[in-house]
Amino acid sequence: MAEHAQYVTLGVAGELFAAPVEMVQEILDMRPVARLPQAPPNLLGMTDVRGEGIPVLDLRLTLGLPPAEDTENTRIVVLRVATGGRRLTVGLRTDRVFEVTVLDADALDPPPAISGDWQGQAVAGIGRRNGAFVTVLDLDRLLADGALPPAGIAA
Repeated sequence: MAEHAQYVTLGVAGELFAAPVEMVQEILDMRPVARLPQAPPNLLGMTDVRGEGIPVLDLRLTLGLPPAEDTENTRIVVLRVATGGRRLTVGLRTDRVFEVTVLDADALDPPPAISGDWQGQAVAGIGRRNGAFVTVLDLDRLLADGALPPAGIAA
């Protein structure tokens, strides 16, 4: 039997995104986040996860979407990413987490080839789940190039 890739599906601004399950360490209820002075807008601050301080990024702002207030469904998805030649633990604030699932097809469609400035670099591909489009995020790329705090801040 073929091995199917599993994803954690996330809801952000009414859209459906997915993260490869092997990158997800845990999913937390929203918790206090200590703000950092002069941090970029998408860096909410630091939070404690079992004695380790990790940076928390707002996925909405990281994706260029408008901010939103926390709800009872807001979660922090703790991820292990590789960027800039280093492995980091980082939290992503999401509107909600749905499930761990496989997508309807084994292969992802590539991001659409659209002319202009949009390159789709943070999109690993497009899948479907129960007929709905699911944007699978390339988290290493999404969280590279200034999206993360300097090496001295991250755990």
